[in-house]
Amino acid sequence: MEIRKETNAGTLNIAISGRVDTTTAPALENELKDSYDSCEALVLDFKDVEYISSAGLRVLLSAQKVMSKKGGMKLVNVSRDIMEIFEVTGFTDILTIE
Repeated sequence: MEIRKETNAGTLNIAISGRVDTTTAPALENELKDSYDSCEALVLDFKDVEYISSAGLRVLLSAQKVMSKKGGMKLVNVSRDIMEIFEVTGFTDILTIE
């Protein structure tokens, strides 16, 4: 998994590529925890995410809880396969996906 970060006017944009699973989810979680204080809103670009496991979903849920108290969080460029995982798990009701 690769993580690219960019901040623009208080919005943290994070582009993720590869797999978000039990091996890589802790790295994403650490990146997010290190960035919460310095951003007002969070945008996660899922264009190049191939797979997300329950560990990755847990990280997203945690990020959503933190960012809901700030400027919010949204996911963009979610592929059909990843969207299917979000739909089956009910995450489409929790997350803002564009």
